Amino acid sequence: MQRVQVWKDGNYDDAAKQEIARLEKENPTELADAFYRNLEFGTGGLRGIMGIGTNRINKYTVGMATQGFANYLNKTYPGGVIRIAIAHDSRNNSRQFAEITANVMAANGIKVFLFEALRPTPELSFTIRQLGCQGGVVCTASHNPKEYNGYKAYWNDGGQLVPPHDKNVIKEVEAIASVDEVKWSGGEANISIIGKDMDNRYIDMVKSLSVYPEVITRQRDLKIVYTPIHGTGIMLVPEVLQRFGFTNVHIVEEQAKPDGNFPTVVYPNPEESEAMSIGLKKAKELDADILLGTDPDADRVGIAIKDKQGNWMLMNGNQTAVLAFNYIIEARKAKGIAQKNDFVCKTIVTTDMIDRIAADNNVKCYNVLTGFKWIAELIKEKEASENYIVGGEESYGLMIGSQLRDKDAVSAVALLCEMVAYEKDKGRTLFEKLIDLYVQYGYYKEHLISITKKGMNGQKEIAEMMDGYRNNPPSTINGSPVVQLLDYELRKGKNLQTGEEWAITLPVSNVLQFILADGSKISARPSGTEPKIKFYFSVNTSIKSAAEFDSIQVKGDLDKKIQGIISDMGLK
Repeated sequence: MQRVQVWKDGNYDDAAKQEIARLEKENPTELADAFYRNLEFGTGGLRGIMGIGTNRINKYTVGMATQGFANYLNKTYPGGVIRIAIAHDSRNNSRQFAEITANVMAANGIKVFLFEALRPTPELSFTIRQLGCQGGVVCTASHNPKEYNGYKAYWNDGGQLVPPHDKNVIKEVEAIASVDEVKWSGGEANISIIGKDMDNRYIDMVKSLSVYPEVITRQRDLKIVYTPIHGTGIMLVPEVLQRFGFTNVHIVEEQAKPDGNFPTVVYPNPEESEAMSIGLKKAKELDADILLGTDPDADRVGIAIKDKQGNWMLMNGNQTAVLAFNYIIEARKAKGIAQKNDFVCKTIVTTDMIDRIAADNNVKCYNVLTGFKWIAELIKEKEASENYIVGGEESYGLMIGSQLRDKDAVSAVALLCEMVAYEKDKGRTLFEKLIDLYVQYGYYKEHLISITKKGMNGQKEIAEMMDGYRNNPPSTINGSPVVQLLDYELRKGKNLQTGEEWAITLPVSNVLQFILADGSKISARPSGTEPKIKFYFSVNTSIKSAAEFDSIQVKGDLDKKIQGIISDMGLK
């Protein structure tokens, strides 16, 4: 109620004060939720429901966050010219929030490059590097429902904030106690509008990633269906596909127009089959070769392809990553452009099948914590001596080449279409290629469950669950001995059978992994901001032929193994 009173008495607009009065009368519960805390500026920035209040995304919380970020930039680069790039997605209020961010940064003496209209998040990352910026901001809530918006903060390498900058920015943001401390205006001359020129530079970069342009020339009429799911992908993806040489691209019209209400979906997320359902219908009607969908800020991509019987199947993020990593590695080798110091990078919860593919091709594969900022940080660490070629994570993110430092669905769409063209040129399908890889490296199957513990005790229950696993790890899970416990919070690995211990060199993160004797892997990862914990399961078996893959028995055995693990861990 003290926070509510500050808003009622302070320099807030009449509309905000009227909304407070309405909620006091009509919905005191919602008013309490809007003000019971300050919306947390986490290591990735802000994300939350839009509305009035300290616990909501609105012009005041965005302005205060920007003032804190501006203060940190000015302290870090005293006396020099500081440059920042700003972009936004198609969500309601995103343009307004981007303009507020630009005005506050400019009023703090920072040179601002603001996109003229919505643009994909990866283009923002690219722009930071192109213009030699010290930072960047994109106003987006990625794939969250329409009620949400957010604010992602970037550093001078084009990657999201990592230590020590993440914690230091958080301190500066938390130090802004009042809207009166925000410099809202006065630096408009510091703002430059950017657009088409940067688009062209970005598209040229994506075009340079093509490995087999001659194959596309032969397969230019590949039948592609693409949906931007009401997001920013429409700004660049169709043009990129055209520039690659594809001439038979069909846009899902019902989802082509950028719209922050996302009228055709509940979750604008290509991981959700519902979000891809309209595109799937169109792909079936046209008998297309591939369906692709990108989320509102075009950093995640989902695809669907046909199996051998012609049935459409949505690929999960691990399958897409396996195909993309393998293609880049194999194609570079076949073209004679592979380098001895090439490396790939994935997150610790992404399929280990990628590690096997990389090892078989004598390419180093690094594993980092979840989040593309850690892939960006590794590239920065290695770029003087090693050559990054591709990175990815199970949650539908890929980053090809090092000219930007965040996941990029625009370039991923183009390369995935090139992969389909490459296989079609040989009279095969991408699905058949996936099965070949399963025969070569083992059939890996992954599953994810997310458990929410509601109420005030939710976080406590999750903490107790993690303590139990950490201090009393199970000796067996689903009948298979637990061989290793990897504790990323203690940064320690332990062989539970021999007692041998070793150091984990990654930054501290509250993640536990159990490696079983049968090759299964279970990862437990609580959310830092919500009373939620994710469990990632990976199981595998060897198969001798494509025919064996089709066997119901093989698939059934792996599904049964995953369900057995879930049941044995008491997670049902």
